[in-house]
Amino acid sequence: MAVVDQASRRVLVLQSAEELMAYQGPTRLPVVWGWSADRAADLADLRPALSWTNPDGAKSRIRGGRRYLLATASGGLAVVVDTATGATRWATDVGDAANPHSIELLPDGNVAVVASTGGWVRLYAASQGPRATTHATYPLPGAHGVHWERRTGLLWALGDNRLTALRVGGTPAAPTLTAVRSRRLPEHGGHDLAPVLAAPGRFWVSTATGLWRYDPAADRFAPVRLADPAAERDVKSIGDEPGTGRLLTVAPDHSGPCDWCTSVLTLHRPEGTRVLRGTQLYKARWWGGGW
Repeated sequence: MAVVDQASRRVLVLQSAEELMAYQGPTRLPVVWGWSADRAADLADLRPALSWTNPDGAKSRIRGGRRYLLATASGGLAVVVDTATGATRWATDVGDAANPHSIELLPDGNVAVVASTGGWVRLYAASQGPRATTHATYPLPGAHGVHWERRTGLLWALGDNRLTALRVGGTPAAPTLTAVRSRRLPEHGGHDLAPVLAAPGRFWVSTATGLWRYDPAADRFAPVRLADPAAERDVKSIGDEPGTGRLLTVAPDHSGPCDWCTSVLTLHRPEGTRVLRGTQLYKARWWGGGW
């Protein structure tokens, strides 16, 4: 699994859930791979000391047989990194006033970024070069999550109050975005959007006080109930493990210097927690696959 640690300003890929649950600390974290914009010489022009402030999103994607890290930071950085070489495939600084929160890599090499304070979805023509800034924009208040659904060819984006499906048009060099459907959320505060791996085409959605599973075919949100109802609140990220279906969530514990972070990874079905001492985690994702 990959975690976004704001304390070290790194994305850390950890060992399997079973090995991680055996970790007792305070010994060194079981890190398989890590990355930080602070250590990327090819990002110097984007001033990572500022733009990489408070990293807030990371996911894995495989395109053309290569695995990429996709990451964002509240400071403004959005980046796609080749995990084999550590080289940047594409990056831009959208500015800290926008507060980017999630990112997606499309099959044609273009990159979608959503920003919560900016209130937009942007599709960058990243296929045209490592610093390409040409983009299409769709307004979405509180935009927090984005996911490319390859089966339908739609780009889904989650905002404060709506889940919207966008059709990508134009050309790779001059893309366009058009809304084809938009659904009001069951409650305010949309935060995380992730695919349900056990049921392709469906989505996990987190809101201010609940977790939901959305079925586009039925256009229905179903509540997700966990063993501890308190664990359903203020969830920053949720996802099911490939193969096992075990859920991984991250939610702030409001006990450290970072009010929106935690040092605890929480697993469900079966239940389990692990404290990663010294970390300030914002999100965690299963790393395998690369859908």
